[in-house]
Amino acid sequence: MSRIIFWLGLVFLVIFAVRSKIRAAQKRHQQQFRQPPPQQPAQPQPQQTYKARAATQAANDAEVMLQCAHCGVFYPASETVQANGRDYCSAAHAALPSA
Repeated sequence: MSRIIFWLGLVFLVIFAVRSKIRAAQKRHQQQFRQPPPQQPAQPQPQQTYKARAATQAANDAEVMLQCAHCGVFYPASETVQANGRDYCSAAHAALPSA
């Protein structure tokens, strides 16, 4: 009888731990992709930490990513090669016949 109680308790703890991790990941995901209301451009405040300023700077410096029409790889828009009205990641892919 004590073995059954032990195993049931162990299973309960594992299920509880997994559910807790899943909920925490969902909460982080929701917070990460929450859209802030449109406002003035964010300017670093003096009380911001180094990490907050670096994150704000990285968001401001982010470049638009495009998807290659041949291979599907995402690449920066500044490196695009256009051919026949489509965007490619390299001149070699632009030269290949379209599928």
